[in-house]
Amino acid sequence: MTFKYSLTLPISGSHKLKRFTDWADTTLPGLEYRLPPQTPIKTETMTIRLRALDDRARILTALGSSKP
Repeated sequence: MTFKYSLTLPISGSHKLKRFTDWADTTLPGLEYRLPPQTPIKTETMTIRLRALDDRARILTALGSSKP
């Protein structure tokens, strides 16, 4: 199965990949996603790849109550 859906999130600062991974593991266990291999510190967004459209809704709902 491929990761054919994407979601671009506003996220700034360093260690974006680690912060998102920690947040997703804590907030959304079982979520299947792929992150880019790296993100420059200066970027203000990050695009993640998702397997299902429902996963996008889960992330957006969880972001309403907490932030990575």
